[in-house]
Formats: sequence, C-alpha cells, structure tokens
Amino acid sequence: MSASAQSENRLPSAGQPAADRPAGSAAAAIRGAKRWYWQRISAMAMALFVAVHLVVMIVAIRGGLTAAEILGRTRGSLAWGAFYGLFVALVAVHGSIGLRNVLAESTSLSERALSGICLAAGAVLLVMGLRAVAAVTLGGAA
Repeated sequence: MSASAQSENRLPSAGQPAADRPAGSAAAAIRGAKRWYWQRISAMAMALFVAVHLVVMIVAIRGGLTAAEILGRTRGSLAWGAFYGLFVALVAVHGSIGLRNVLAESTSLSERALSGICLAAGAVLLVMGLRAVAAVTLGGAA
C-alpha cells in the first residue's frame, strides 16, 4: 500500500482540526449524516413550536392577561406540559448538535471528546428546561 493510501485510511488524530481530518470510516459518515438529519428535523419542528408559542403569548397579552393569570391557566395542564416538554427536548437535541458542529470546526478535540461534551450539554439543557416546564405546569419550585 502506498504512503498516500495509508494516510487516507488512518483515523483522525486528536491534534488535527475536524475540518482537516480524514473522512474516517463509513460508520462515522453515517453518524454525521444522522446528526445533520436530526438537526434539520429539530429546527423545522422548533419553528412550529416557536410560532405557536408566540401566537399564544401575543393573544394572551392582548387579551389583558398578566403573567400570574397565564401561570394560573397553565397549572395542572398536561397539554401545555407536553407541548413545552417536547419543545425543550427539541431544543436540547438541536442545541447540542449545533454545539458539536461549532466545536468540531473550531477545535482539535477528538470525536469522543466532542460527543461527550455535547451529550453533557444536551443533558443539561434537557434537565434545566424540564425543570422550568414542571415549575410552570405543576407549580412551585421544581
């Protein structure tokens, strides 16, 4: 095998910026395609959730409802809890994949480090968001 063929088949080194790393295995390419897909799907779904959220907030505020009255209406509502819970999950997926992409392009972190950091970031977003949803729909401090 020639030296150039060997260099094409070697695994990415941690010292190389992600953009300069060899393509790697087919499995890595599939994982990257899946991340691309999930980031696009989550973005499209979040657009709908943002639109619904804005319409509801504008209608509620124009209707003269205060924040306390809005919170009074969301307490105990499984529908609003499910809506905002799914919204939070979409944000966690979208944000963690986006963070991974930014870190991959701007650092020399290994694939394993990128995955670990972004899984942790996604988990933090999910937990914090679900605590907020619980506080709004279940009442009290979550």
